[in-house]
Amino acid sequence: MTRTTARAVSVTTAMMMLTVGAMALAQRAATAQSAHVMATPGDLKWADAPPSLPPGAKAAILEGDPAKPGLFTMRLQLPANYRIPAHWHPADEHVTVMSGTLTMGMGDKLDETKGTPLTAGSFALMPSKTNHFAFAKAATVIQLHGMGPWGITYVNAADDPRKK
Repeated sequence: MTRTTARAVSVTTAMMMLTVGAMALAQRAATAQSAHVMATPGDLKWADAPPSLPPGAKAAILEGDPAKPGLFTMRLQLPANYRIPAHWHPADEHVTVMSGTLTMGMGDKLDETKGTPLTAGSFALMPSKTNHFAFAKAATVIQLHGMGPWGITYVNAADDPRKK
């Protein structure tokens, strides 16, 4: 074997070992972060929703931490006549309606004459930075999942409950 060939084999072997090692570490990290979760409705611990949402909603975290990078799943209990003004999120938002009806619409302003009523079992995906709004006329439970850190930016800064 020539020196050049031996060097190429050594470099290739080292790169493969580094790749395999990195893959093993990534797999271990993924496994550690994805411990099984089995929760019945009675297991959920409801608390006030984040202050970035209008007051009155309750939240229960099912997995992850919405404030940190990584996958999260949370449920929100919305009371009757709950309104979330036009806003957007920094990452895709996945919404599943568990009970009740959530009406979601696109645009820069909440308009109750527009939107799509989503009943129990419905799903919506709002791509990142898409202006949208939501409201529930009766008590509704939704499940959100996505990649954290989760955030919400209101189209009209005056609608942001953190500023009131």
